[in-house]
Amino acid sequence: MRIIPLIFFTLFSFSQEKIALQGSIFDTDNYEVPYAAVGIVKKHIGTSSTDEGTFYFVITERELQDTLQISCIGYKTFKIKVKDFIARENKRIILEQKITELSDVYVLTPDDYVKLAIKSLKKNTISKNHQLKMLYRRWSVEDNICRFYIEHYINAIDRGPSSYMVDFAIEQIRTSSEYRFVKNEQKIHALRYMEMNNPLRKGLPIRSYKWKKIGDSSYDGEDIIIVEGTINKADYIRLFIGFDSYSIYKIEMYKDPQIGKSLEATYIYKKNDKGKLYLSYHNREWKGSSKLTERIKQIMENNGQYVRNYIPIAYRHEVFVLEVEEDKKKFNIAGVKGDMDMTLFKVPFDSNFWNNISLPPETTFFKKNIRELESLYDVPIETQFKYSNN
Repeated sequence: MRIIPLIFFTLFSFSQEKIALQGSIFDTDNYEVPYAAVGIVKKHIGTSSTDEGTFYFVITERELQDTLQISCIGYKTFKIKVKDFIARENKRIILEQKITELSDVYVLTPDDYVKLAIKSLKKNTISKNHQLKMLYRRWSVEDNICRFYIEHYINAIDRGPSSYMVDFAIEQIRTSSEYRFVKNEQKIHALRYMEMNNPLRKGLPIRSYKWKKIGDSSYDGEDIIIVEGTINKADYIRLFIGFDSYSIYKIEMYKDPQIGKSLEATYIYKKNDKGKLYLSYHNREWKGSSKLTERIKQIMENNGQYVRNYIPIAYRHEVFVLEVEEDKKKFNIAGVKGDMDMTLFKVPFDSNFWNNISLPPETTFFKKNIRELESLYDVPIETQFKYSNN
């Protein structure tokens, strides 16, 4: 068993009436609980826990009497009044595992569960226009190391996974130093690729996959059946489907790298106060290759490097939905619009915005990528932000 040190988190206030809630989530065996839905459900305020089980988000004094709720696949939902959580010296939350042993004998086959989940998608998700305020992070990888990082704060109008996003605008941008030499550009914004790669949005070819049950779990009081669809050993999709509601709470997918490109992705959905699901967290990594220009080949040769015609490239993405708004009167689609590579958007840098935004805790995925970027020339990311964005 791993030994996890006890970590105490302090509560602090900044700005007028704003209060930061932060803590850590573990199970009864002292393991971190990743990707838990954390927040005040009835007000759509909250975040997802990182892969290290930590969480952070901002509230105001108006939420002190509300209930903080933590839900995660495989665990019993935890609830506590916000003011009581604040009063706790130890901000470490323990989730109790919910053991689920569904019978292997079903009236429905795994294929049927997938079909019913897709058929019920519009009913089980927020399918009317709603606004997502999200933090979109992308790392550009060349020759197997991160060489550039860009972060967009995005206002998006969505209709849920049964449809496509209506509109989005880039409100704020910041970047690292530029260490790329290929500087490959995506034809459209990475947010669009997030949509296009989501099998629920683009349409899941159910008959193309061979489906089987690979496990059981639970989420917020409902039993879950975990179904895996495979085309070959290196091309699969896993759906975490509610046994009674047919809600899809989580998607994991991996695409065959033998075709020259690969894709590994996760989509996590959480409930609003009416039990409707919306996107909460996403990460993915796309791998491919890029042809080197003669100029780049000459530079590599002059530096004594092995010269190739192609170089491996990748994009690593991480998305946090920081806030959701369902009241159309409160929609704010401010920012720069367009559909092009993330680096081509021009927005004046606002250091005050980035200093005050409620950023989520750093995930292991985030730390790994930033560590690679910083290792190139031993320049801390905050220093890169300072000099690259002014």
